Amino acid sequence: MEQKTKKLFGANMDIDLTSSGKVDWKQSICPWNEKEGVNSHKCAVKDTSICEYFCGIEYLDTVSCCFPNKNPNRQE
Repeated sequence: MEQKTKKLFGANMDIDLTSSGKVDWKQSICPWNEKEGVNSHKCAVKDTSICEYFCGIEYLDTVSCCFPNKNPNRQE
């Protein structure tokens, strides 16, 4: 059977849940930001970092987050 999707590594992207209601779609609040009462934690910042709780993206635009637990797949 022919593989229809591929996992492509090394994407350079920005992913966050910090729009403060300035988008036209339903957006969850980052649980880390919510706990700390801030709006500064981001899932992935282009050319900078990936959040320690970020576990990936699912179709369509759904962030997988393991906060407050450690990401079991994170390599230090």
